[in-house]
Amino acid sequence: MQININKAHFPVTVLGPGRRIGIWVQGCKIACPGCISQDTWDSQSNHKINVAQLLSWCRKVSDAPPDGITISGGEPFDQPTALSALLDGLIAWRTETGSNFDILCYSGYPLKTLRQKHDAMLKKLDALIPEPYLEKHGANKIWRGSDNQSLQLLTERAQLSYAPYLSADAQPGKNLQVMLDGDQVWTIGIPQRGDMQKMEASCLEQGLIFRQPSWRS
Repeated sequence: MQININKAHFPVTVLGPGRRIGIWVQGCKIACPGCISQDTWDSQSNHKINVAQLLSWCRKVSDAPPDGITISGGEPFDQPTALSALLDGLIAWRTETGSNFDILCYSGYPLKTLRQKHDAMLKKLDALIPEPYLEKHGANKIWRGSDNQSLQLLTERAQLSYAPYLSADAQPGKNLQVMLDGDQVWTIGIPQRGDMQKMEASCLEQGLIFRQPSWRS
């Protein structure tokens, strides 16, 4: 079983509580206007790896199991078979090690649609942030790109881990991680309105030019 991914990273500290493994899938049919991750839209990109390889990397990337796993994209539910296999592997790892990390998944599909089409998959998740990104809305709540998106707690594990954050506001200045990968600069997290433009302007002052920023088509 293969899954098309854009990247994976540890530790991620801005997409859920604690130190997390982040997995970004490649491919999105929704293509929300204003999306900052337009580099993840193309489903034809050659980013496919075996789910077993990805699970092996997850097990090796940290000395101990992480506090959580965050799956984003791209659109995870555009690869339902691969996503289901990944979730099964993560749950098996959690059971084998006796750990208690949670699994959070983002989706641009409405919650109603996910419940109708992927209810069995939702039962494998602890938390879910659904609904499309709406650029006209604000981004005032923690971990959410626009205020129409909700934080759905699907298990008792999530109730314990996420309850303090249900109504928590976003934290300006603490919502992004910036990573360097060769000649690429990429960000993790949910920017506030105008953050990416401010970062681009600041970098330009230092002589760093973004030639293909993912938040502009």
